[in-house]
Amino acid sequence: MSQSFTYTGTSDYIAAPDLMQTVNVAVQLSRPLLIKGEPGTGKTMLAQSIARGLVMPLIIWNVKSTTKAQDGLYLYDTVQRLYDGQFGDRDVSNIAQYIRPGKLGEAFESAERVVLLIDEIDKADLEFPNDLLWELDQMEFNIPETHQTVKAVHRPIVLITSNAEKELPDAFLRRCVFHYIEFPDEEMMERIVHVHVPQLDKRLLDLAIQAFYWLRSVPGLQKKPSTSELIDWVQALARGGVDHKEIAARLPFMGVLLKKDHDVDVAQRALAGGRRR
Repeated sequence: MSQSFTYTGTSDYIAAPDLMQTVNVAVQLSRPLLIKGEPGTGKTMLAQSIARGLVMPLIIWNVKSTTKAQDGLYLYDTVQRLYDGQFGDRDVSNIAQYIRPGKLGEAFESAERVVLLIDEIDKADLEFPNDLLWELDQMEFNIPETHQTVKAVHRPIVLITSNAEKELPDAFLRRCVFHYIEFPDEEMMERIVHVHVPQLDKRLLDLAIQAFYWLRSVPGLQKKPSTSELIDWVQALARGGVDHKEIAARLPFMGVLLKKDHDVDVAQRALAGGRRR
């Protein structure tokens, strides 16, 4: 593996050593990298960091519940062709002009090597991953309408994220290099927050992180606060001029951390019950 294709992290993304090693193994083996972890652990930002670190363009394919595998290969604009056949002056027999590449197609056709993020693959139906097996293995796909085969000019670095909402097929998993991003510990979290809010008062940051991890430990929360919410919270605390003693006593600006009525009630009861150390 050439030095230029070795990921060593970036200044705006704190990657653990084992994560960097896994990224480089996936690049070396030319395998898709499947990243799991709870929301807010930086899965999507990892793709952005890899693209910056390896100096490559980033193509993002955001998967939805209605997404089909073919959507990522190419799109056939039958509506425009029908319209042109009725009202236009274009030669509608030239089907190629109505074919547009999807995100995977863009990655294959790119003149330079790219990082392709297939984001939240588990949102789609169960057949979606299996429908991509051939394309990700062979780095090519066919367009039946034009009898054309699209082959990758350069093999993209493929990063696939999952929130573990659904189990992925075994055949798909066998073709991936897997890594689970653990939620950062307090030391790592301090480094992460410092990257995003470098001028933050050290005492405020320490108290905020202690309160944040206490809140995540409160039983009964439906949606624990994530890293991005902590970053927003410390900025709210700093700009709001909150007294440091108040951070532990009442968790000011709680709505920045918690987004469900149920969770706010649970946290307030925990505070009122004297369970906050």
